[in-house]
Amino acid sequence: MRFTLDDVAYLRGAEGTHALADADGLTLTDARRVSDIASLRARFGDRTAVLVETTLLRRRAAAKFPDASNWLFTEEALEQSTAGAVAAHRALRLAGMPVHDVTCSLGTELAALKHLASEVVGSDLDEVRLAMARHNVAHGGAEVLLCRADALRPVTRGTTVIADPARRSAGRRTFHPRDYTPALDDLLAVYADRDLVVKCAPGIDFDEVRRLGFDGEIEVTSLGGGVREACLWSPGLSSRRVTRRATILDRAEEVTDAEPDDCPVAAVGRWIVDPDGAVVRAGLVRHYGARHGLWQLDPAIAYLSGNELPSGVRGFEVIAELGFNERTLRKELAVRDVGALEILVRGVSVDPDVLRSRLRLRGSQRLSLVITRIGTGSASRAVAFVCRPSR
Repeated sequence: MRFTLDDVAYLRGAEGTHALADADGLTLTDARRVSDIASLRARFGDRTAVLVETTLLRRRAAAKFPDASNWLFTEEALEQSTAGAVAAHRALRLAGMPVHDVTCSLGTELAALKHLASEVVGSDLDEVRLAMARHNVAHGGAEVLLCRADALRPVTRGTTVIADPARRSAGRRTFHPRDYTPALDDLLAVYADRDLVVKCAPGIDFDEVRRLGFDGEIEVTSLGGGVREACLWSPGLSSRRVTRRATILDRAEEVTDAEPDDCPVAAVGRWIVDPDGAVVRAGLVRHYGARHGLWQLDPAIAYLSGNELPSGVRGFEVIAELGFNERTLRKELAVRDVGALEILVRGVSVDPDVLRSRLRLRGSQRLSLVITRIGTGSASRAVAFVCRPSR
């Protein structure tokens, strides 16, 4: 649904706050939704739609924000909003600086920045989102200045600029940085003389970003086992010699391309490690391997191996190595009484779900299967490693 300024004013007021508390007391599940909405409509009339939508959005947002139960959202803004832990990490890098979020939307970045930045300004063209941001950042921390402004028409001086351009158009996801709103090349041009931070989709083409003239650091961040975003940091905000960084928030670990990448290639050892997605996406597999004393199974494949498992990292202990052949695999897994099988694949065209069903597993044991390609040209071969996961 589309929220209005009147809706936001109602939800922020005492009457709306009490009504939201009542709505939150209902389950609003598929089985109960019709009757729950009817109950709300009998009490709150035309306000029912915004109450139900806000309650459901708050529940969806709980995984992103620890205080989502007090926030106001639109569905589209919630989908693009930065997870609280990612915003907090970025705010740490900007501690002590005056910062202007020129696409502040609901205020996710502002909420993290106001505890650390020396001054915080937020602006957006969407009046409804600005009104929601005013509510969301109202409590605790320093004051946040909010205004309605176009991101491509600067209204502050001397601030570090943060931008999170929209990556959807007419409900569809856009992939080319020139199709962002505002376009990435326009942002880079307008703020060429300013320290600039731009949040981008994790799948953004790094080469295309460089072709647009960006010469700073690209940071890829993961959280909860998934890659969340790629973030561009202008040269004045990045460390010397760093152009790529992988940040793994779950383990508070960072890897950069300024580190050694002397990672050899060798036969499989005791363990196989599938590096975090941020490391792979940032192109830092060799750097990560060198840091942890691991080696690659193949120079073109992201799997690493070693005889010791890095602390806190999930790995796969190799118990059998086979040429990739379904009949051979089926026999091997049957002998090992395997009934549940996690399948990881790199470099081989295999659908894990299809393969799992064709292996006809009937046992009681749980193992993992790592399938990859080793070698090139006529020496290339598909290999399957039967493994025991570390956890």
